[in-house]
Amino acid sequence: MRGLGMIGAVLACAPMVAGAQNRPDEKAFFALYKEMVETNTVANVGSCTKAAAQVGARLKAAGYADADITYFSVPDHPNDGGVVAVLKGSDPAMKPMLLLGHLDVVEAKRADWQRDPFTLVEENGYYYARGTVDDKAMSSIWADAMVRFRQQSYHPRRTIKLALTCGEETTWAFNGAQWLAQNRPDLVAAEFALNEGGGGLLDAQGKRQLLSVQVGEKAAQNFTLTATNPGGHSSAPTPDNAIYELADAIKAVQGYEFPVKFTDTTRAFFTANAKMRGGELGDAIRRLLANPQDQAADAIVSRDKVLHSTLRTTCVATLLNAGHAENALPQRATANVNCRIFPGETVDTTLAKLKELAGPKVTVTANQPIRPVAVPPTLDPKILGPMTRVAAKHFPGVPILPSMSTGATDGIFLEAIGIPVYGAPGTFLDPDFNGIHGLNERIRVSSLYDARNYLFDLVKAYAG
Repeated sequence: MRGLGMIGAVLACAPMVAGAQNRPDEKAFFALYKEMVETNTVANVGSCTKAAAQVGARLKAAGYADADITYFSVPDHPNDGGVVAVLKGSDPAMKPMLLLGHLDVVEAKRADWQRDPFTLVEENGYYYARGTVDDKAMSSIWADAMVRFRQQSYHPRRTIKLALTCGEETTWAFNGAQWLAQNRPDLVAAEFALNEGGGGLLDAQGKRQLLSVQVGEKAAQNFTLTATNPGGHSSAPTPDNAIYELADAIKAVQGYEFPVKFTDTTRAFFTANAKMRGGELGDAIRRLLANPQDQAADAIVSRDKVLHSTLRTTCVATLLNAGHAENALPQRATANVNCRIFPGETVDTTLAKLKELAGPKVTVTANQPIRPVAVPPTLDPKILGPMTRVAAKHFPGVPILPSMSTGATDGIFLEAIGIPVYGAPGTFLDPDFNGIHGLNERIRVSSLYDARNYLFDLVKAYAG
């Protein structure tokens, strides 16, 4: 990252300083946030169950009864537990709202980081550590809001639910949101949910550029391509070679572009982008909106990798494994292909296309778990209206745009049982997205506290 090379090893040991925690409630929030960030929740290494218990203890201390807090886990994944908490509303005619966050984080190797990734460090106006953004910023803000509501004797009209789960950052581990949706839908039943995926963008100087609300996402799905062969001695090669056959299949996947498609959200997103960007790109976007088959316009828009991914399903090779000995012809070669499937498209149709591209000599299978079909929420003014109104108070003059995530969140599991999930705006990030999933993850101190204030008011705007 820019500027970090000049800091050197000395600042890796810099002490934590006061930051923005001045009022008593801010100090309490910081303590919660610090505890959550410094609790290792990497799959198979740390414990989400421990983090959930820490949040539950703070809720209990704020006055929640045992009946208002539910811990959950399964016997074969005892460290992947989560917690659901409920603040009951006064109006039974209003369906509940759900605040969703995930406790688990991506692995962070100490040898690669300039600082201990599980010690919260403040430097130059930033908090550094794994999870400072994804997703312990939002999870801490949600938990803190629930604590403050009880402490302030706030009585909402609408019931507010909080669900902090584990497993969002992996496809192979226990997923708490999926488990709740399939086994305890009553715990999370809600008219709508607020989740990660939205946010805000700063320029290089830290000036707010725009706010984003996520309205829909792709479905993440992995596929395995496999080529097999009897093999033999490498001194007598044959045209049939598992590695070459797999390579041909991978090149075919690389060369294929899935067709351009739009949802209501992405059409609104691109319409706004055409106005904001102007020039050749703006003209190409307008042409593509009018005719999704315009290949020349697609080529121009797709120079931007994010816009390219927003337009279509994408599939990319991410892992390779081949051969068994350096002096033997390969008997097996496999590749993992990671697809991000456009809303409304299915795993089966994507699998069929990959099989067609791979050809008859390579088998293609969809890896477990199979993700649900992505169901985009509507651009509901009852949801977007409060976001816009509260943003005008906290971030005056900053435009707010709907967007579709090209990644994936746990929202897909709730949408599969009829709960529309919206990625809430308010957390502003730098242009490089602050090292999320990478090295030296960080968040601006000011951004964290601004998001806390905005999201607290936003929840109250919905809850009444």
